[in-house]
Amino acid sequence: MELIRGLHNLASRHRGCVVSIGNFDGMHRGHSALVGRLIELAREHRLPSTVMLFEPMPREFFAPHTAPPRIAGFRGKLRYLQRAGIDRLLLLHFDRRLACLEPAEFVDLILVRGLGARALVVGEDFRFGSGRRGDLALLQRIGAASGFTAEGLGSVRNDGERCSSTALREALAKPDLAHAQQLLGRRYRVVGRVRRGLQLGRKLGMPTANLVMRHRPALAHGVYAVRAYWPDCPQGAPGVASLGVRPTLGNTACLLETHVFGPPVSLYGAELEIEFWQYLRPQMKFDSLDVLAAQMQADGEQARRILETTAA
Repeated sequence: MELIRGLHNLASRHRGCVVSIGNFDGMHRGHSALVGRLIELAREHRLPSTVMLFEPMPREFFAPHTAPPRIAGFRGKLRYLQRAGIDRLLLLHFDRRLACLEPAEFVDLILVRGLGARALVVGEDFRFGSGRRGDLALLQRIGAASGFTAEGLGSVRNDGERCSSTALREALAKPDLAHAQQLLGRRYRVVGRVRRGLQLGRKLGMPTANLVMRHRPALAHGVYAVRAYWPDCPQGAPGVASLGVRPTLGNTACLLETHVFGPPVSLYGAELEIEFWQYLRPQMKFDSLDVLAAQMQADGEQARRILETTAA
């Protein structure tokens, strides 16, 4: 998959494609259906499939302090779209200039002149442009005059419930991992690159691979039984992970710290995917590092038992 960062990097060879636009936060079953339809249309037109994403997401730009927590970071979205078979990803920086574009200007600048779109598929409730005044009906009217078709995809439902990012956030906040799995069609994962930390886990007898959570995560803070995946371990390895702010140490930065069972392996710099299997307990503040170390060992044993007995 080709990643195109910004309109200024669009070249003549990028013109002529089939496009979908959205936040794709969480990549739930509704998003999967949208991506599937995009690929189907691209094959019908014999043109590349292109997904357009925004960073930051619009609600984060307009209201950074009240925007909903992230289900997936950009790296996670990138991996999902790549595995789904998308040909190109156009990443646009969402700023004041983009936010102020009138809907017709947005279509002309990006879809017509920039991408030369021949077909477009979006969610039926898609809104765009200044004041969110653009909608599917406008896309269809402009498309009829500009040489592209536009279609809206209806909601995907799970036992009557709409598969949406809102529903998924609510499930993760509880955390109800079984419900999240139903909405996703797979187990929930977090993707990131391992950073060197304070090596506290090593000192306490359980070395961890640390992912910095750059956005407020949708998943509840706590300790989880997990499986970890990285390029040299595509089959996954069992482990235990803590998501949160290290209350015993008084930290404020949110980390996902994962201890992988088995022989020690250096994961610094590796891209890691953490798959969440079961919630064990909330984050807690302990009276000493010795008490913390004992609890970490107990958490590890509980996670081992769960992962050994739980079917994939």
